[in-house]
Amino acid sequence: MLQTELIPSKSPNSRDLLIALHGLGDSMEGYRWLPDVLQCPSLNVLLVNAPDSYYGGFAWYEYVPDRAVSAPGVERSYRVLEALLNSTVEKGYPSERTFLFGFSQGCLMSTETAVRYARRLAGVIGVSGYIHDVQNLIKVASPVAREQRFLITHGTDDPLISLDEAKADFDALKEAGFNVDFHTFPKVHTIIEPEIPHFRKFINDRLGTS
Repeated sequence: MLQTELIPSKSPNSRDLLIALHGLGDSMEGYRWLPDVLQCPSLNVLLVNAPDSYYGGFAWYEYVPDRAVSAPGVERSYRVLEALLNSTVEKGYPSERTFLFGFSQGCLMSTETAVRYARRLAGVIGVSGYIHDVQNLIKVASPVAREQRFLITHGTDDPLISLDEAKADFDALKEAGFNVDFHTFPKVHTIIEPEIPHFRKFINDRLGTS
């Protein structure tokens, strides 16, 4: 089971949900600011710690150049996120009102999960990430995968995951018929203030609360 913490929405009885997935070596503590900056009163935010300990933080999979080595961790983390989504549905949060938000490794896992998950989500916001094995992911996509909506952002000066690498992965997904909106920002491997309005608009548009 994943360690989670729910930050309730400011709108009583709202069942809108955003699940926040951190990057390598971080934890849920790094995303407590998210509800305040998104300014979406109906949004409950579920903070999540990845399964593996990593130098004081957590990791979703082993990050090494050889992606075959990372594959078992990606698969394991997909399974636990699938179970997490199923549990939130059982608790009354409809999948079509649920977002995945992920940074770096969290971006990869958000994309992996949304493409493979059997239910349509409200949307995916992925920041500064890549896709583990894009051609295989396309092959294992669920019947509703091409109904999912992806907002992806990346830095032009990212020293950890190059813009060319990330764009090639998400371009391949888009060329395969997936709804991918890819934006670049003048930044390194981080989240910056100019991205926030794009996140907010995407959420409001998808929920019909613009």
